[in-house]
Amino acid sequence: MLILSDSWKDYELIDMGNGEKLERWGDIVLRRPDPQVVWPMEKEWSLWKNPHGHYHRSNRGGGSWEQKKKYPESWTINYKNLKFNIRPTGFKHTGLFPEQAANWDWMIDKIKKAKRPIKVLNLFAYTGGATVACASAGAEVCHVDAAKGMVNWAKDNIALSGLQNQTVRFIVDDVVKFVEREIRRGRKYDAIIMDPPSYGRGPKGEVWKIEDKLYDFVELCMGVLSDDPLFFLINSYTTGFSPIVLENVLSTTIGKKVKGGKIYGGEVGIPASRDGKILPCGIFGRWER
Repeated sequence: MLILSDSWKDYELIDMGNGEKLERWGDIVLRRPDPQVVWPMEKEWSLWKNPHGHYHRSNRGGGSWEQKKKYPESWTINYKNLKFNIRPTGFKHTGLFPEQAANWDWMIDKIKKAKRPIKVLNLFAYTGGATVACASAGAEVCHVDAAKGMVNWAKDNIALSGLQNQTVRFIVDDVVKFVEREIRRGRKYDAIIMDPPSYGRGPKGEVWKIEDKLYDFVELCMGVLSDDPLFFLINSYTTGFSPIVLENVLSTTIGKKVKGGKIYGGEVGIPASRDGKILPCGIFGRWER
């Protein structure tokens, strides 16, 4: 299954080629690398040559932004009624993964149609795209990430979207240790979202390797799942992982714990406005009531 994030107005994937993509974030045009873009550029036309910012990779790892035209350090873009702070970082990201809008729409729809209070646990929650989406639908959200800077960015996004009065808990912690504590406390959640990295470290140096840790962690999360869960979403950007891997993880965890429900996986993509080519942007696995 392929789901497309094609309802944006403030974001546009303009063109792709030669390992790079050209994007519009509000009024700002950025050019940056993308490892999925292995085909040649048809033509390096004017916007390619003169974006506001161009991210160059370094031979020594990492990279930096070349500012070709003046643009602010940060600015705001909208997705429907949601607002996000965009800030180009030294590791090429902007603080938002626009392809996730397809998942936000799905979550919002599930929460609104549930017609009951829903508690959401968002793990590896980054700058809180899913947190903002779920809070906007009326859910109570617990947002967990090991990086304090990302959690502060998520707080800004909640405030930008006017959702300060929604119940959102922001936690800076290693996700495994946090879930273990929630199990001991007896806390339960109706929906769980996770966006695990391929490789990462917790605040105290805890090592995460997705191929070694994913199944055990999803199994651990069964301990905080309510008796009447609404959905479970796993996102992954890990190269070489198939959506079937995520389907199998879900079927051997929540599929055994909860009767009924539907499990499926697929890819997330964004169409380029110039020629309609789809940029593959990772995979997902979903369980839904």
